[in-house]
Amino acid sequence: MIQMYHAEKRYEGNVYALRDISLTIERGEFVFLTGSSGAGKTTLLRMLFGADKPSTGQIIVAGRNITKMTASSVPELRRQIGVIFQDFKLLPDRSVVDNVAITLEIAGVSRREIRARAWNMLRRLGLGHRLDHRPKALSGGEQQRVAIARALVNDPPLLLADEPTGNLDPDLALDIMDIIADAHARGTTVIVATHDPSLLDRYPHRRLVLDQGRLVTDRAPETYPTAIGRAALPLP
Repeated sequence: MIQMYHAEKRYEGNVYALRDISLTIERGEFVFLTGSSGAGKTTLLRMLFGADKPSTGQIIVAGRNITKMTASSVPELRRQIGVIFQDFKLLPDRSVVDNVAITLEIAGVSRREIRARAWNMLRRLGLGHRLDHRPKALSGGEQQRVAIARALVNDPPLLLADEPTGNLDPDLALDIMDIIADAHARGTTVIVATHDPSLLDRYPHRRLVLDQGRLVTDRAPETYPTAIGRAALPLP
């Protein structure tokens, strides 16, 4: 599903967000991307859905080379990717249900099916009473759940989640992660960026650890220390 070959992201002033990242994520995998704040997690995710291109190196997502894609071909790739952003990116002038439905509209789903699927996903996330509200009327946690519903409603082949539980209380965070795990069980490739050790302990999946833009650990959970601060180990 994803291959990265010596990918780097460099900004003006020779400031590196990512350095020499090479990795492969197979179709159907569930991977945690972790590390301290500023380690490069968000930058890596942004490159995977075409919001940024690497300064050097190659990135292939679902058979498409991000580095060679034209701007006009990026939307077609994104139809295969569900993205949960840290800042939600909800449309302020649309209702909650319409924010979720837009993903299905773009995919060409029938109007009747759009409404049913959007309603069902929102009810599953505890937002059945908020269907016709605008985002500004919601709490931060509710907005986060709308963003999650929008990302999952179309059963995307690839899901990228940037701190999907960051604004939620612990119990709801686990509920959300269980829903993401359900998507994975149906075949979705999942990458979750998080710095929450409780999530890492609860879900036994591969972990990629970034430190100052470098991939320092790529290990199965049974070989990985619990505390993120101790995880900056050399790659085998």
